[in-house]
Amino acid sequence: MADSIRPPLHVERRGDRVVATLDRPATRNAIDLAAIDALHALCAELEQEPAILILTGADGVFASGADIAQLRERGADDARRGINTHAFSRVADLPMPVIAAIDGYALGGGAELAYAADLRLGTPRTRIGNPETGLGIIAAAGATWRLPRIVGEARAAELLLTGRILDADEALAWGLVSAVHDPDDLLDAAHAVADRIAANDPVATRHTKTALRAPAGAHPQLELELQAELFERPEKAERMTRFLERRRT
Repeated sequence: MADSIRPPLHVERRGDRVVATLDRPATRNAIDLAAIDALHALCAELEQEPAILILTGADGVFASGADIAQLRERGADDARRGINTHAFSRVADLPMPVIAAIDGYALGGGAELAYAADLRLGTPRTRIGNPETGLGIIAAAGATWRLPRIVGEARAAELLLTGRILDADEALAWGLVSAVHDPDDLLDAAHAVADRIAANDPVATRHTKTALRAPAGAHPQLELELQAELFERPEKAERMTRFLERRRT
């Protein structure tokens, strides 16, 4: 099926999780306006019915970047609209964790989508970075503020100012990905992480994500209020009782 009529995002729902696959093989899964619209539609669903999200790409590529053919035609008003920025922020703000399973290239906008995830897994073929300045633009869809939180300010500055692309070993050493798996095992590994998340209390998981994403000035009062809510839920007593009973056996 040609990319012009092929859905840019394949969505598979599996109970407590959703797998969303960027699927534009003719452009190496470059993120175009149709893909952004599909991400917004998916986020609207997950905001109403929270589930773990696994993001990946088809045919051994996560996303080669924003669609340059479209990007070249955009002007100042388009820049101020934040077309990719708002979609990636919506992904980042989803109630439940987002896992990016990155095989192959995640460049430019593709990298920024990966930075919006809570967890990132790679393969030996992973290549990730932001070459935007070489195209006469900046990484304006989240890299300048999300990447420093992931790898630190000095390393983020090196990547964004030089346009250097990290290989899998470097991405792992920098903490940009938390593990590297064989390409054939990548989705299974992502599901294994999702299984561990799903085994926990979903409200506690959502509150943990809220605390992790909060600005520095919100701490520690935010955590105390979230914990106060959790302390009053029956699930806390039930889970702790099961834990104590298992320890006695």
